[in-house]
Amino acid sequence: MTDHLFFYIGLSFLLTHEMDAVRQQEYRIFPITSLLTERTGYLVFTALHVPLYALLFWGLTNNDLLFVRQFVLYFDIFMLVHVGLHLLVLRHKLNQFTSFFSWSLIVGAGLFGLFDLLAKG
Repeated sequence: MTDHLFFYIGLSFLLTHEMDAVRQQEYRIFPITSLLTERTGYLVFTALHVPLYALLFWGLTNNDLLFVRQFVLYFDIFMLVHVGLHLLVLRHKLNQFTSFFSWSLIVGAGLFGLFDLLAKG
């Protein structure tokens, strides 16, 4: 999958953003986890990343090359949509993604997802 350099850079931005999301207490913004106590919200939000990452790695290492290409395509689109989702909650009272660093990670993932889509023509 060396033809997906932009995808892998975008994925790196997104995974680093997820690390930042724990620090920024993103679970306080989501409808379900926001109803939980601070500790439980943190635990649920963080623990849910285990199956999400497992699915991600399974999708990227699947033996069916066509499946992997489709998976990457949809993930590129998700990285763009993800930026939009953060824009939607920009003014949420518990949103802590206010630093240049946090937004560089969010926008970086979206930009490289877009670059990967454009590179495919």
